Amino acid sequence: MTFSGEWITGLTSLVIGCLAGLVMHRSDFCMAGMMRDLFLFRRYTMLKVLMLLVLVNMILTEGFRLYGWIELFPYPAFGPPALSNLLGGALFGFGMVLAGGCVAGTLYKMGSGNVISMFAFIGLLIGSTLYAEFHGAWKAFSDATVFTPGKITLAQLLGVSQGAAVLGALVILGIPVLYWWKTGAFVRRSYAAGYLQPWKAALIIALLVAISVIIIGVPLGITTSYAKFGSWFMSLVLPEHVRELAYFSTMPFRYANPLLEISYSGGPGPGYDGIALIQYPLIFGLVSGGLISSASLGEFRIYFKVPLPQLASGLLGGVLMGLAARMAPSCNIWHLLGGLPILVMQSMLFGIGLLPGAWLGGKFLSGIVLKNN
Repeated sequence: MTFSGEWITGLTSLVIGCLAGLVMHRSDFCMAGMMRDLFLFRRYTMLKVLMLLVLVNMILTEGFRLYGWIELFPYPAFGPPALSNLLGGALFGFGMVLAGGCVAGTLYKMGSGNVISMFAFIGLLIGSTLYAEFHGAWKAFSDATVFTPGKITLAQLLGVSQGAAVLGALVILGIPVLYWWKTGAFVRRSYAAGYLQPWKAALIIALLVAISVIIIGVPLGITTSYAKFGSWFMSLVLPEHVRELAYFSTMPFRYANPLLEISYSGGPGPGYDGIALIQYPLIFGLVSGGLISSASLGEFRIYFKVPLPQLASGLLGGVLMGLAARMAPSCNIWHLLGGLPILVMQSMLFGIGLLPGAWLGGKFLSGIVLKNN
């Protein structure tokens, strides 16, 4: 049987998603949890693990790029930095903490039966779809606040080679990571059966991201599909309104994959396209990975007796994440695991904005949501 480029793309995304969901569930790997632990409990272990993941991903992607295995660079769909990246990151961080999971965390937790994550997922669909209502005004703002037109990576801004910029970043990031490695700071104490140490999960996830870049040509991304699904659902009830919204007719995703000899194109509209081909299997895989992991450990259960404030927080957090992922544009997985390791300035601004947003989210969560349970 001969597999076409479409089949290879879909199967690759599905397998990566399933493995990532399983690994994340076994290690409780979630960026919302990292930020929550940092600001509410002053625990830094998981944030250190994230730095390890970025470092390893940086080494892998630069090595594969130099070896010639990564031909599309910088990755498609990245652009020059703008104020919208910073503001989108801040809103995303706020929503992520309220939702109790980032976009990937929401999916694998939903697969394990987490009801709050189910509400967050619904919120993500709503927020991603609502963005279309003010896309024109936000795009105009984003275009007007571009900092370095034509410059996507830090290397391009500094006028140096990508290798030189990555080497400098590796030195800065590598010193603390090496120290933490030697002192055992990455180890998280746990007695749960089947628990996977987060640092091991970080190494596996970094490899999965690199595989996605090599085979499909882009890192892991999810959130455009939320807008796509929302536009499809809206087209069933308000077809005329969907046609009137310019955002749903845009096609920002377009590139040729030389390895698979296939071209992808797509956007947030309701049709089946390159976005759906890549992201739908990834989403299904992440949910399935969480389900498989929780079921194999005998932990799968749907517990409906959740306090109403927490359900409302999950829904609101999902809505804010959905909006922010379109405003930024894209999510934490795309920026922190895809853009940051190759020093994309959009992703750097997103990461900077993520921190104060998550801090505010933690204050809101502890001071209002949990206090009123």
